[in-house]
Amino acid sequence: MTIPFLSLMIFLPVVGMAIILLMHKEKHVTAIRWTANIVAGLVFVLSLLALTAFIPGNPAMQLQEGPTPWFAAAGVVVNYHLGADGLSLPLIILTTLLTFLCTIYSWRITHRVKEYMAFFMLLEVGMLGTFSALDFFLFYVFWEISLVPMYFLIGIWGGPRREYAAIKFFIYTLVGSLAMLLAILALYFHSSPHTFDMIELARQTPLASHFWVGVLAFWGFFLAFAIKVPLFPFHTWLPDAHVEAPTAGSVILAGVLLKMGTYGFVRVCLPILPGPSRMFAIVIALLALVSIVYGALVAMAQTDLKKLIAYSSVNHMGYVMLGIAAAAGITWPGNPHAFDAVSRTTALNGAVLQMVTHGIITGALFFLVGVIYDRAHTRDLASFGGLAKQMPVYAGIMMMASFASLGLPTLAGFVSEFLVFVGAFGTYQIITGLAVIGVVLTAGYFLWMIQRMFFGDLNRQWAGLPDMDPGELVAVVPLMVLTLAIGVFPHPVLQVINTVSWSVVQHLGQALGLG
Repeated sequence: MTIPFLSLMIFLPVVGMAIILLMHKEKHVTAIRWTANIVAGLVFVLSLLALTAFIPGNPAMQLQEGPTPWFAAAGVVVNYHLGADGLSLPLIILTTLLTFLCTIYSWRITHRVKEYMAFFMLLEVGMLGTFSALDFFLFYVFWEISLVPMYFLIGIWGGPRREYAAIKFFIYTLVGSLAMLLAILALYFHSSPHTFDMIELARQTPLASHFWVGVLAFWGFFLAFAIKVPLFPFHTWLPDAHVEAPTAGSVILAGVLLKMGTYGFVRVCLPILPGPSRMFAIVIALLALVSIVYGALVAMAQTDLKKLIAYSSVNHMGYVMLGIAAAAGITWPGNPHAFDAVSRTTALNGAVLQMVTHGIITGALFFLVGVIYDRAHTRDLASFGGLAKQMPVYAGIMMMASFASLGLPTLAGFVSEFLVFVGAFGTYQIITGLAVIGVVLTAGYFLWMIQRMFFGDLNRQWAGLPDMDPGELVAVVPLMVLTLAIGVFPHPVLQVINTVSWSVVQHLGQALGLG
């Protein structure tokens, strides 16, 4: 008997949400928190069990459920179809892990706990469904489901400007969603037979012979995914959303929701629209370069710790986009690396690994921002100083997370960025060379942040600050362990990712007649 791991993971939070909604919001606060913890923990365990049923060297879609007819009307058939491969499974496990840790950290939420935990359960449904869906209708539904709870998490439990940040986040994402819907319809009506099946559409590449429709469809998907990443200049919603969101909301936003955009580029654009992906890869590479340098420079200018980490996400997601662009890009005529599948696979491996490592590292950084804000009620870097003596455990973990983010060898961030640079150099030598500047700038703003917070004389205002408590350590330490483990021995994760990266690059080459 085959266990439907993906359906269980997606719909167990629905059950948890239903149980939470049936509880009394004041009498059962502790039970509500435990319910969210237990359900999120069970989903995490299920994702680990799914890993045991996964064959790393098999590039095919695994853990498939369906396609099973969901509904049909006037010839339009929508199927319930789920699956996971080396691209989606690491992101599914990242989602379940971060959601579990967020529900643990959220015990400190005291305002409207029932609604908060219910929205977190719904958010997990949307995220897991997006990474598992193999039918475009299903993909779109789950994509939209993830938008709603995050809007309320920012708008109700956020900071002083929460309504503004929530509306800005919603409008940006909704505009992208509508553009994606039009692109999906273009694919559907040009496929033969008409289908929403993403695997079948990758096989057909239905817009290959419809140049302008293909170009428009590509830019429709591009807008949706680039806003989500976010890629410069579509990033302006991100700092507001991060600054105003509650700590756990920021963790999920940076750790998972941004990855839905880069996941879309690899899952949809490269295999289904290979021609436009190759044609406009240089545009994406240039925007990635701007994101890397601009994000780092703006982060360097911040005095708000949370805003600094938010702009570091713009910087780091630029590396992901550079790797994706390099996997599809055009090189100049006569270049012996015109379609070097090995370097392109390396770039894509780095990009996918960076999605995972950024989620782990930046998730930890946002937890740590929440720790200091809960105590000091300020994130102003200028007001800190000398905290290493007062909060040694906090200082040590924050420094480790910062070193990982700036790409120190033996920590997870280094491996992924190294692979992106090595792979992208085969396609874009100049752009990749300039992108290395971002590493220096990243080191600059993180070291400056460490110096301002932890060294020098202790501000007497913070002389009574306690160090991290057990609840905070439970949320952060697992992420630090993973950061070290992937940094020292990334092979198991890369083994899962590499097969599907090679498959995507081979498919791209064959679709373009280059492989």
